[in-house]
Amino acid sequence: MENQWVKRFQEYFPGNNDRVRLFFAPGRVNLIGEHTDYNGGFVFPAALTIGTYMAIRQRNDGVYRLKSENFPLEVSIDTKQPIVYDKADDWANYPKGILQQLQKLGIQLSGADVLYAGNIPNGAGLSSSASIGMASALGFSVLEKEELPMLELAKLCQRMENQFIGVNSGIMDQFAVGFGKKDHAVFLDCQSYEFELIPLEIEGYKLVITNTNKRRGLADSKYNERRAQCEQGLEIIQRHIEDVNALGDLRPLQFKKMEAHLADETIKKRVRHVVTEDDRVQKAVAALENRDLLAFGLYMKESHLSLRDDYEVTGLELDALFDIQGQQPGCIGTRMTGAGFGGCTISIVEDGQVEAFKQNVAANYKQQTGLSPDFYVCEIGDGVKEIKEVKR
Repeated sequence: MENQWVKRFQEYFPGNNDRVRLFFAPGRVNLIGEHTDYNGGFVFPAALTIGTYMAIRQRNDGVYRLKSENFPLEVSIDTKQPIVYDKADDWANYPKGILQQLQKLGIQLSGADVLYAGNIPNGAGLSSSASIGMASALGFSVLEKEELPMLELAKLCQRMENQFIGVNSGIMDQFAVGFGKKDHAVFLDCQSYEFELIPLEIEGYKLVITNTNKRRGLADSKYNERRAQCEQGLEIIQRHIEDVNALGDLRPLQFKKMEAHLADETIKKRVRHVVTEDDRVQKAVAALENRDLLAFGLYMKESHLSLRDDYEVTGLELDALFDIQGQQPGCIGTRMTGAGFGGCTISIVEDGQVEAFKQNVAANYKQQTGLSPDFYVCEIGDGVKEIKEVKR
């Protein structure tokens, strides 16, 4: 596949083949720990083997010509002019935002011809935006001989999403895309950035991602509203408890004592989700380390119920999948993954039951929603990197 994208690049941008470089950034799936990242809590994502390829060749006129195999729109950016968000530029706003952030660091941008090719379903909640952002951040900076540490690249990419795109996302997606490792998940404290790579040992089972095929866009969803509600809850809690810098600092027993002060029922529910979800992540990781996959699966199901009832980010399609998948033989855990409002579920399914699982879920889901789901039996891969051994 790597060679394929270099050849396609050559078709679009003829020139010196030896100067074409290739980068890859994975998508990610979050196993448990949803809407906890921007609340300073714990998350447990993993990088996937699907993602975004970026073929790139340096120019010397400050112009970036951006083309994608996934979208017809082509965009040209002259970095001598101010780089600003433009809705009409659609997908290209992500690399544009990365260029703006690199400029803010004082990095001189020489220009490049760039081809993106992704095999993550767009809008599915598998972090295609962080994938294109991290591929761009690594590729653009390496071309300028600026070797930024991976954490700085992840923070830069998060700032791009927050400040340029206008989505107040946490750092989980970029961190997983940056630090992911084959057959491991990333147990991350989103407040301190301390993390541990936990072996994902699920012999006899497969991870199955199911796409609702209900497109969802973070910027247009209730995502920012949920974040604002959490901030309101934190503000109330800080009046009563010292040393709580984020909802991720709040323990379940402390929350019980605080409930009476959270008079607004909606705010209370939002806070309860974050506190209980944070607790679930820690218990789920401990279960995985103890090779108790059944317990891990139960925590996944509890996570979905909390996201449905307390955080209210699931919706008809995700709930339909959750209910159908939870009833299938061999499915020991399932939940929505990503921000919600459409997107995907992640399930743990016995090897021998995967085909029946897909058939039964597809038929029942179509009957209930009129939509046909897509399934991905996923492999866990490495984080963002340059692919150096490419046949030309």
